[in-house]
Amino acid sequence: MTVDIVWALYGITIPGSGIIFFCLLVVWIGMGTTYLVGQRIHQKFESSLAQIPFVRSIYHTLKSMADVLKFGERFGHSKVVAFPFPRNGLWALGFDMGLPPSRLQISPDGPLVMIFVPTAIHPFTGYLAFVPEDQVNRIQLRPEEAMKMEFSAGLYRPPSGWLTPARLPRTS
Repeated sequence: MTVDIVWALYGITIPGSGIIFFCLLVVWIGMGTTYLVGQRIHQKFESSLAQIPFVRSIYHTLKSMADVLKFGERFGHSKVVAFPFPRNGLWALGFDMGLPPSRLQISPDGPLVMIFVPTAIHPFTGYLAFVPEDQVNRIQLRPEEAMKMEFSAGLYRPPSGWLTPARLPRTS
């Protein structure tokens, strides 16, 4: 004897509701099992690849290239900056990655800021520059817009006003 779930909970009978609830239960259990088992299989697969010398280097290179495509996770919270690079008189766009470790704070010009500068056309490479904080200009440009400019080699034009200084949060 089976009990219709809708009838048991609400006292009404809906034809086919038992089958629908059964299908939803099977899908829900399947999703949970796939997630848990799938994670374990993926971890075992990665650890076995890490043990093969030549394959390990290729796999890690390809994985890091794929991670670059996760742009929003990596740079979504970063602020876009303009600063003199590679020398005074030339300017580059970069991403403020925060303060470097205290052992690298050795500049007589004041505190340094880590700036990641992606290279045009090849998003997998870039420079990590340590720039004096007073030379860093935070601008009103979303990270996605900055990457479009970078990868189009300057052909993409963001909306007007992007060069105005960004408002910094007050520290009190």
